[in-house]
Amino acid sequence: MKNQLTLVLKEQLGSTFEIYSSTPLSGGDINAVYKLHTTDGNLCIKINSADKFPNLFETEALGLQLLAKNSSFTIPEVIHQGNLENQSYLLLSYLNAGVKTSNFWQSFGEKLADLHQQSSMHFGLDHDNYIGSLHQSNELAESWNSFYANQRLIPQAKLAFDHGLVDLKFIKAIEALSLKLDSIFPDESPALLHGDLWSGNYMTDDDGNPALIDPAVYFGHREMDLAMTKLFGGFDAQMYQVYNATYPLENKWEQRIGLCQLYPILVHVNLFGGSYVNQAKRIISDYN
Repeated sequence: MKNQLTLVLKEQLGSTFEIYSSTPLSGGDINAVYKLHTTDGNLCIKINSADKFPNLFETEALGLQLLAKNSSFTIPEVIHQGNLENQSYLLLSYLNAGVKTSNFWQSFGEKLADLHQQSSMHFGLDHDNYIGSLHQSNELAESWNSFYANQRLIPQAKLAFDHGLVDLKFIKAIEALSLKLDSIFPDESPALLHGDLWSGNYMTDDDGNPALIDPAVYFGHREMDLAMTKLFGGFDAQMYQVYNATYPLENKWEQRIGLCQLYPILVHVNLFGGSYVNQAKRIISDYN
């Protein structure tokens, strides 16, 4: 693939472009990821099956560009995206991992609050994308509660049912919970979300500032991003304090963390198997 890729990139980046070598990078749970040493410096390339995951990198590129345009986080620059035979690839600028500055978490909280103040007329997005390797539907909706039920919770629960991971009782419990969302979530304007904001999807750039990678963007309830940061840890308490001082959260937001985490937990059920089912059941019982 290297020779074919070099020929394609010569057309995009200039006839003198060459790839000297490549180094596999860790953390690519879904994609093969490499650091490329090139005439244009170090670049990052992600590779996957074009047939198995159609439009995976097209939508990731759009998400990165949306974040770059609407936030002050460091975001990898999209250099080129394309297909070679049955493989798709996404070529990005390479982010050197630096050391956090003393105000890293203050900066993170301010930047995340600013990102969430970027709004839209509707919840959702003008195109579907992926959450991990799963299709993520972003059909536009007037209300968050309708969107969360019909584009997030119910589709993931039904996917789990189709694969024999949950039973019909589980589906009924999800549907019953969906009917209660109006009484749980406060009304807020759609917020531009990273969409998959766990600790593995932020970095410290070469200057020590916060950077975001691997988005699953859409316009949703901002508590979704905050709940995701708490699902697997890795975010300092100062970040939440600064966020709340910059863009105050609605009362009792911490009581809704579990409900917001239900979507990524259901995604984990479908990606990694039934070990997450009991965690999903506990969340459902807390709100039903």
